[in-house]
Amino acid sequence: MCCATFMCGLDFSIVTVALPDIGSGLGFSSTGTLQWVATASLLPSASLLPLFARVADLIGRKRLFTLGIVVFTLFSFGAALANSPALLIAARIGQGTAAAMIAPAAIALMTGYFAEGPKRARALGLNGAVMSLGFVLGALGGGVITSGFSWRWTMVALCAMGVLALAGALALPAIRESGAAHRMDIPGAILATLGLFGLVYGISTGGDQGWGRPDAFGPIAGGVLLLAAFLLVERRHPEPLVSLSVLNRPTVKWSGLFGVITFGMCAGTTVLLSLYMQDVLGFTALQAGLGYLGEGAAATVGGLFVARLLGRFGGVRVLAAGLLIQGAGTVMMFTLPQDADLTALLITSSVMGLGHVFSVVSFITVMTSGVCEEDQGVVGGLSQLPQYVAAIGVSALSAIAAARTHALAGAGSAPSRADTLGGLHAGMVTAGIVALAGSLLVGVVLRKRTAG
Repeated sequence: MCCATFMCGLDFSIVTVALPDIGSGLGFSSTGTLQWVATASLLPSASLLPLFARVADLIGRKRLFTLGIVVFTLFSFGAALANSPALLIAARIGQGTAAAMIAPAAIALMTGYFAEGPKRARALGLNGAVMSLGFVLGALGGGVITSGFSWRWTMVALCAMGVLALAGALALPAIRESGAAHRMDIPGAILATLGLFGLVYGISTGGDQGWGRPDAFGPIAGGVLLLAAFLLVERRHPEPLVSLSVLNRPTVKWSGLFGVITFGMCAGTTVLLSLYMQDVLGFTALQAGLGYLGEGAAATVGGLFVARLLGRFGGVRVLAAGLLIQGAGTVMMFTLPQDADLTALLITSSVMGLGHVFSVVSFITVMTSGVCEEDQGVVGGLSQLPQYVAAIGVSALSAIAAARTHALAGAGSAPSRADTLGGLHAGMVTAGIVALAGSLLVGVVLRKRTAG
C-alpha cells in the first residue's frame, strides 16, 4: 500500500522536472500547452476522489485499489510510448484517474487492516513518510533520468513501480467490508466531480496571471456554485455520495482545513525553494534536486517515529506541534542568503519537512478516528483531497513573491538577484505565518471536541 502511495507521489514531481525535455522531445507548441502534461493528471486526481471513495465502499476497497494500480501501470506504459502531445496528455489523464482510485482505497485499507490506535498510527506514519519521500526523490530522480537518458524513462520507472505495487496488492489478505452502500448517488457524483474540477482548474491555471481573469475566476465561481448545489442534493439523497453527518464531524471538516494549510504552505514553499536555488544561487536542476534531500530525509525520519508521538500525546497535540514546527522552519528561511549556504538551506528545509510529515500523519489520524466501517472509504478520499485543493497555496505564495520582487525592482526595471531573494523571502515568511496561525487554531477548534 505504501508502494502505491510512493508511486503516486513520485508521479507528480518526476514529471514536473522532466517537462522541458518532454516539450522539446514531442514538439509542444508553447509553455502553456506543455503545462497540461502536469495539469492533465492533477485534475482527474482531485475531481474524481469523492466518486471513487464511494465506489470503494460499493465494490470493495481491495478490488478498487488493485484495479487502480493496473490502470496506472498501463497508462504509464502508454505515456512512455507516446509520440505526440495529444497521446501523452491522454495517458496523463489516465494516470490521474487511476491515482484517484488508489488514494482513497489505500487509506481505507490501512484503517481497515489496522485497528485504531498505535498500529494504525505506525501504518499512517510510514505512509506519510513515503509520500514525502516520493515527492523528493521524484525531483531528484527526474533530473538524473532526463540528464542521463530520456524523459521516457521517467514513465518506465513509474511503470516498474506499478508492477511492484500490483504484486503487493495481489498478496493483500482478505478484509471484512460491510457492503452497507448499495447504490451510487449519480447527481451527487456529477456535481462533486464538476465542482472540484472547476475549482482546481481555476486555482491551478490562475496563479500566474491572477484569479480575477475570466478564464480563472469563471471556473472557480462555477466550481463553488456546483459544490453548493452538491451539498443541497446530499441532504435529500437516501445514500449520499458523502453523508452530511460525516462532513459535519468537527474532526473531518477541521482536519481537512489543516490538511490544506500544511500541504499548501509546504508545496508552495518547495516551489519557492526551487526558484531560490536556481534563480538566486544558480544551481542546476540536478543540484536543486539534491538540495531537497534534507527535507526528504527529515520527513522520512519523522514518519518513522510519529506513531510514538501520536500514542503518547494524541493526534490533536501532534497536529498542533507539526504545524508549529513547519511554520518555524519556513519563517527561518528569511535568513537564507544571496550566496549559497548549504547549512542554512538544509536546516530550514529539514525543519519544515519534519513538521510537515507530523502534520500530514496527524491530520489524517484525527480525520479517520471514530469513523464507522462503512464510511471509511469516503473519509479516506476526503483525507486525500487537501493535497490537491492546496494548489491554491502554490499559486498564492508565488503571486506574493512575484509582487514583492517587482516592488523591490521598481517600475520598468529588471529584478536583480537581491530583488528576487526579497520576493522569495516574503512568500516564505507568509507561508510560515499561515502554518503558525493554523497551529494556534488547532487548539481552539479541536482540543475541546475530541479526546485525541
